Amino acid sequence: MVLDIVQHWDVYTKVSEIFILVPSLLGLKGNLEMTLASRLSTQAHMGNMDKPGEKWKMIGGNMALVQAQAIVVGFLASLVAMVMGWIPDGEFNLHHALLLCASSMLTAAVASFVLGAVMVIVVLLSRKFHINPDNVATPIAASLGDLTTLSLLSGVSSLLFNAIGKQHWLAPSIIVLFLALAPIWIYISLKNKYSNEAIREGWTPVLSAMVISSVGGLILDFTVGNYHGIAVFQPVINGVGGNLVAVQASRITTLLHLQKRKGIVEDVKGCPNVFGTFCKSNVTAKATRVLLALVIPGHLIFMYTIAYMKAGHTSITWTFAIFYLTAAMLQVLILLFMANWIVHLFWSWGQDPDNFAIPYLTAIGDLLGTAFLAVAFHMLYLSGDYSVVFGKLDGTSDMATGG
Repeated sequence: MVLDIVQHWDVYTKVSEIFILVPSLLGLKGNLEMTLASRLSTQAHMGNMDKPGEKWKMIGGNMALVQAQAIVVGFLASLVAMVMGWIPDGEFNLHHALLLCASSMLTAAVASFVLGAVMVIVVLLSRKFHINPDNVATPIAASLGDLTTLSLLSGVSSLLFNAIGKQHWLAPSIIVLFLALAPIWIYISLKNKYSNEAIREGWTPVLSAMVISSVGGLILDFTVGNYHGIAVFQPVINGVGGNLVAVQASRITTLLHLQKRKGIVEDVKGCPNVFGTFCKSNVTAKATRVLLALVIPGHLIFMYTIAYMKAGHTSITWTFAIFYLTAAMLQVLILLFMANWIVHLFWSWGQDPDNFAIPYLTAIGDLLGTAFLAVAFHMLYLSGDYSVVFGKLDGTSDMATGG
């Protein structure tokens, strides 16, 4: 609903490349906070969070790691947004470039600090009250991450947009400050035994995920101009998919850490089949079925809430529900299948899935969700539902009124 409102702000209409940034920065929850939550959850299960001295070293190193990655990814995401947004037009605006870069870096750094602190608290409380942090930490990271990041991005970018022509020093000062802080956080991470492996080896999945999410942002930038109603549903479909696949990936990784030695996978050879992922009687397949069963009821609740609050620009009819739920179900089916495969694949290579799997899965989820949503809206338009382009004619929805 925040995205549905801010898409009409001057900064979004005049600097449309910000739409390319949205999936990249929202995807940081998968790149950074969800991997942090997954790493801490695994350490908690292994008993390492019960040692006071080691616990704070682990937390400090991981917080420094998240800050370093947030600044670097925020900077690179803004560069990708510039290239993707301006190549088609062949125009370069220095003020818009500085705005994108400063907004992205400040949003990424502040959101990652806040959400990282929340993740630490959630994992510690889960351990204290004997709750499995794998089931609660990653969904909280995902949901709070979307709202916090999008609100920060909109507020900061709007502030910097209003400063154009008045306070020329503001955006460059923000960029210089965070570029100066990045080497400090990297140095601290390298010196900490709990984060030095991730800071050395964790860049490939983080940067790859950023590029994948940016492609989703390019799709969003294109479709939101034609179908305004897509803005209210894009964070919902991507948030649900990201939540569910992150829970599954975190659970599988914890089981592997607890039960198996690194690099050895006894029961998975090659790519797992669909039957093995969804239909077996083991604990992983049972969890997959439970997570899959949440998709339709969850999205129906969100759709009814959006209809009841008269948010968005699209009439939420039964035809819309069928297309939308089909897109959401396809996205989660693919993601849960890929989670079982990718986690075991990285484990068999001797890589820690806590650092590698979730960034790829959530980025692919963002790309699939945005693409499937765009296809669903286009199919609705072809079927004769012109509210996806022109908006609701009466300000109500058929589902909300029982029609």
